[in-house]
Amino acid sequence: MKDKEIDDILKKAAETPHRVDPALLDRVTASLGASLGPVRPLPPPWILATGAILVCAAIALAGAARLGLSGFRELSGLQRVLIFPALAIQIGLAATVCVRERIPGSRRAVAPGLLLAACCVSLLAVFAVLFHDYATERFVHQGVTCLVAGLLHAVPAALAIALLLRRGFAVNPVAAGLAAGTLAGLAGLGMLELHCANFEAPHLMLWHTAVVPVAAAAGALLASFVRSLRPSRALL
Repeated sequence: MKDKEIDDILKKAAETPHRVDPALLDRVTASLGASLGPVRPLPPPWILATGAILVCAAIALAGAARLGLSGFRELSGLQRVLIFPALAIQIGLAATVCVRERIPGSRRAVAPGLLLAACCVSLLAVFAVLFHDYATERFVHQGVTCLVAGLLHAVPAALAIALLLRRGFAVNPVAAGLAAGTLAGLAGLGMLELHCANFEAPHLMLWHTAVVPVAAAAGALLASFVRSLRPSRALL
């Protein structure tokens, strides 16, 4: 059989009408129409990012006010000027990344993994420059206390962020979870900087900074776990 003959057969098959039962088409149209409805558009990304920033600030301030603002009172003017603006910039960038991860087609300002690394490195640099007490008195006991306190404040921050962005859709759930965990961890860290008066450099560089990567890892793992449950749910 020649190529031309094969082409003729295919053309004839394509021209042959394939009739579909009108009743079937009516059922398909009715089922689609019943499930369709108007969708309220998402607010602009800058509004969502501002909301996420305010959530983090509110949780950090509320937690520090409840536990005491000892850290803020003991900091020098230079330390306040360097620590809190740097933390505010990190929270703003993390909020932007977090929002964009929940809006398909959004341009990435920075990858969530790179965001996490940049936050940790910048925090370590700030603490290393500003604090020079390298004593390690009650290092583990006080450190674990601060780590747990920071993570406990990251949890409500993460829940509030998830509620704020609930109408979005994460194409990459793990990356979105990593970004949300990083943002929530920064809220917990902000609380610690306002509350904790332990200015030993090792304490700040390890235990305070650790709140951010631990919260980020928890967010990514939780998102991965939820994603793994979706296929099994679809089979039920």
